[in-house]
Amino acid sequence: MFARKHRPAQKKLRSKQAGFTLTEIMVVVFIIGLLSRVVLVNVLGARTSAQVQAARANVTALTNALEQYSLDMYDYPTEQQGLDALVDQPTDTTAAGSYRRGGYINSVPLDPWGRPFVYERPGEKSGKAYDLYSLGADGQEGGEEENADIGNWS
Repeated sequence: MFARKHRPAQKKLRSKQAGFTLTEIMVVVFIIGLLSRVVLVNVLGARTSAQVQAARANVTALTNALEQYSLDMYDYPTEQQGLDALVDQPTDTTAAGSYRRGGYINSVPLDPWGRPFVYERPGEKSGKAYDLYSLGADGQEGGEEENADIGNWS
């Protein structure tokens, strides 16, 4: 009854309107790139700040364990005994004290950058009986900001 009319002009019009232009795609890619850069800069900055805070927290925890050790053993571990003396009783202990059963910490942590903390006795930087510190992000003495040493003097 009703005849279908074929409209080729309308079909051509739809095919020209479908999809995006190269300019539109480039603008979207550019915006995504800008957003990802902003996010990346903020996330990396937060990570660095968290690592510095974690290093400070570890130095504080190790300092507390060293103080407990010195109260029990009447002295701090020697530089040769190192921080391992906080986990297992040293065999070369000359102190007259009583080593705490089970030690003072479960294990000696690494700093947030995967390196061991530096324990030096006698202390020069801190003015105390020992220096305990992380070398910071760069792993070298000194430095500034995230590369600065983080120790029991700061």
